[in-house]
Amino acid sequence: MSTDKKSIPIKPVPSDKAEQAETVSLYAEHKKIHPRHVAGLFANLRIAMVVLTQLVYFVFPWLSWNDRQAVLFDLVNRKFYFFGITFFPQDFIYVAALLMMCALGLFVWTTIAGRLWCGYACPQTVYTEVFLWIEHWIEGDRSKRIKLDAAPMSARKLGLKSAKHTLWIVFSLITGFTLVTYFTPRTMLIDELLVWDLGPWETFWIFFYSFATYGMAGFMREQVCKYMCPYARFQSVMFDADTLIISYDTERGEPRGARKKGIDPASVNKGSCVDCGICVQVCPTGIDIRDGLQYECIGCAACIDACDEVMDKMNYPRGLIRYTTENALEKHYPESQIWTRMKRPRVLMYCLVLFTVFSIAVTGLFLRQPLKVDIIRDRASLVRETQDGLLENTYNIRFINISENQQKLKLSVKGLPGIKLVAERDIIDVGPTQNVLVTINVQVPPESAPKGSHKIEFEVKSVGDDSVDIEEHSSFIGE
Repeated sequence: MSTDKKSIPIKPVPSDKAEQAETVSLYAEHKKIHPRHVAGLFANLRIAMVVLTQLVYFVFPWLSWNDRQAVLFDLVNRKFYFFGITFFPQDFIYVAALLMMCALGLFVWTTIAGRLWCGYACPQTVYTEVFLWIEHWIEGDRSKRIKLDAAPMSARKLGLKSAKHTLWIVFSLITGFTLVTYFTPRTMLIDELLVWDLGPWETFWIFFYSFATYGMAGFMREQVCKYMCPYARFQSVMFDADTLIISYDTERGEPRGARKKGIDPASVNKGSCVDCGICVQVCPTGIDIRDGLQYECIGCAACIDACDEVMDKMNYPRGLIRYTTENALEKHYPESQIWTRMKRPRVLMYCLVLFTVFSIAVTGLFLRQPLKVDIIRDRASLVRETQDGLLENTYNIRFINISENQQKLKLSVKGLPGIKLVAERDIIDVGPTQNVLVTINVQVPPESAPKGSHKIEFEVKSVGDDSVDIEEHSSFIGE
């Protein structure tokens, strides 16, 4: 059998060349990053945000409102308290609105100024910053930490590492305990903790969240931002050439090189960058901002503070690394026009939708009735005849008091001639943020309700004031 194709001989690889072959890994080897301490305007802003977010997180569960915990997500009783507002499962629309506002807010902020959320308010960034403060306090500055990690184990190293990890674990346990106080009242949780009688779910979440905080802020750190966080991957979709980003001014900084303090860069044919590398040393994700914008950059601006400090020492103008836009950096317009460029269609549309959702949610909260009424007709027996010859339907009515005040309610029914309501009590008491289920009967003369379904209306009014006046539609089944 003949063929036009020619076979290609396969030659074996010599043994000496096979030994020289290298294995290429698909994953970058992790190298521990030791961020250098930096001071400056943006460092102070990060400290302020850490303090603010942790004050909110740790203080809210200890605030009281009307003899209860001010902020509590009571999953057992299906009530969510936020100071003077109580939400029930029926108010899920407000949760949806809150999630929409958070997403739209993130979109707006990212379009305007990049990853400021990541750099200043993200829990991963905040807790990593706290853990770095503890590490810096115990082990010293960057050079000391590097030397300590490279040194062989000794009594001093063991003592420093043990102290650091002990404080990390204590802080993590406190954060885990605080998380659970948002779902289990703090007084109950403290009493259970003192006698070590925690429920299985409380125990799980305290230790799970503590372990997550300890692992991600103490060990994984920038790995979470670089490999686990999806925001780093889709942020480029929301960026454009007018988005404020941290940028290195290549035109001014290049070519780099060392020189003596105060020397004019032009006199030595160099740019303003002295190639000190401090901008890399202070970066919590270990990138070199001089290589351009990278997805690993979390927008913390530590490199700006570090570079400005170096420029001050060299008697050069600040701003070699700064917040600017791509168009401004490429001289498409002066940097004085950056803020006017914020009013572009994408930003305006995001803001319009965000404002619309916010307005609807706030209006709904402001106008919502202090009482919710759910009426369900008993389907076990559609209609029956009483001893008096009347037709009777049974209804289960649930009254949900979403206010902080006691409600005294009067219930009546209308819609058919001769219709009347039969209940065990004339006045229904519903306590603050409580719900009450009441079973009532509605009776109608046979001639007023022929066979089929008939529309009726229940009217609920508060006794002594006009705070509640609700009409709910239902149906009456005739014979």
